[in-house]
Amino acid sequence: MSLSHEQQTELTRIAVTAGQILHQHGAESRLVEQTTQRIGVALGAQSIELSVSSDAIVITSLFKGNCVTTTRRCYDRGINMQMVCDVLRICIMLEKSLLEADQVKERLTRLKPYKYNRWLVVFMIGLSCSSFSHFFGGDLAVYITTFFASSGAMILRQELAHRHHNPFVNFALAAFVATTIASIGVIYEFGENPQIAMAASVLLLVPGFPLINAVSDMLKGHISTGIARWVFATLLSISVAIGIVASMSLTNVSGWL
Repeated sequence: MSLSHEQQTELTRIAVTAGQILHQHGAESRLVEQTTQRIGVALGAQSIELSVSSDAIVITSLFKGNCVTTTRRCYDRGINMQMVCDVLRICIMLEKSLLEADQVKERLTRLKPYKYNRWLVVFMIGLSCSSFSHFFGGDLAVYITTFFASSGAMILRQELAHRHHNPFVNFALAAFVATTIASIGVIYEFGENPQIAMAASVLLLVPGFPLINAVSDMLKGHISTGIARWVFATLLSISVAIGIVASMSLTNVSGWL
C-alpha cells in the first residue's frame, strides 16, 4: 500500500478530528490516544504518535519515513458520552472496512451532541438530590425543599452555561442559590431536620466525572493531563464552597453545624 503526501495529510486530519471530539466531550486521555491511533492505522498510516494535554492534542502520522504533524485546540464542550460512543462506533466500522476515509470524515463532521430536554434534566436532578435527602434521613418536607433548591440551582446553571459564563462563577452562583433556597426551610423549620436539605441540594455540583478522569489519567501515565484535570475539579469544588459560605453568611443560617 502506498500513500501520497496529500492522502497522509488527509488521514492525519481525520484522526486528529476524532481525537479532538473525544477530548472535548470528556473522554480520558488513554481512550483519546488509543482511538486516534486505531483510526490513523486503519486509514493506512504505519503508526500514529500523539501528545494529549489538558486543552490541546498534537498528532504525527508516519508512513515510510514521511511525517505529517498537526495540532488542534480542544475547547471544553461538556461531558457527553454519546459523542464518545459515536466516535468509537465509527472507529470500529472503519477497522472492519465498512467505511472509507471520505465517509469517516463526513460522519465525524456530522456528529452533533444529543441533548435531553432541559426541563426533564431539571426534574431528574431535583428528584436525585431529593432522594439523597431521603437517604440522609429527611422527611417529606425536607424532600420537597431539596427538590426546589436543587432544581432552582440547575436552572441557573443551565442559563449561565448557555451564555458561556465562566464555569467557576457558574458553580459558585448555583451553590449560592441552592443553599439560599434550602436555608428558607431551616428558617421556617420545614420538616424535622431541615438542615439535611442544605447538604443534599448541592450534590448536583460535585465534579465527579472530572475527578474520575483525573485519577484515571494519572494512573495510566498521563500525569500532566491528570494533574490539570484534578486542579480544575478542585477549583470547581472551591467555587461551590464559596457559594455555600456566601449564602450561609447572608442568611445567617449555619445548617451544617
